[in-house]
Amino acid sequence: MPTARESLLDAALSALAEQPWGAVRMVDVAATAGVSRQTLYNEFGSKEGIARALARREADDFLDGLEHALSTAGSLGADAGDCFAAATAWMLHTARRNALVRATLTGCRGDRVPAAAVIAVPAQRRLHARKEDQPLTSAEVIAAIRSRAAVALAGGFPTLDPAEVAWTCEAAVRLALSYVVAPAADDEEACLQVARLVRGLLAPRGW
Repeated sequence: MPTARESLLDAALSALAEQPWGAVRMVDVAATAGVSRQTLYNEFGSKEGIARALARREADDFLDGLEHALSTAGSLGADAGDCFAAATAWMLHTARRNALVRATLTGCRGDRVPAAAVIAVPAQRRLHARKEDQPLTSAEVIAAIRSRAAVALAGGFPTLDPAEVAWTCEAAVRLALSYVVAPAADDEEACLQVARLVRGLLAPRGW
């Protein structure tokens, strides 16, 4: 059974999918979650608090899903290009259906995403707040994507030069993000382009 915290975050996410954050009422979020409004404020402190915690949860879930996409492709014998294609597919799919993830990846909030959910730099974080209630910056999420991709490739393809893996991951992540900002007509073609880039960067070096 989900905790009150998870139920409240789920309720807030559902409300955000239907209306701008400014129109979301905490009394309705609490009612949907089956708890009192006081429980909501005890857990998150304010409407902005639940927005920050929701953004962090969605970013963490996105990164976990990305790591799963990379590892699953690798376990099926995919090459480095296909691994990145799988990660790109996950990124595009999640960014399309989740406004919070898209805002975190791009740094562009839009009118439906809570202002408190997107922070430009770590210094803007609230002091004394719990780690799980602190949103990640776009730079932190991009760094996490690059790091997890590098770990996946290093583990699956141990003969690759770590320096080349790091550079390839940087370039591939940036290309994949460009398709989040300016979507391609076909997601499959976007994924193939990322895969081609990865293979092109690694092939001349003996991969």
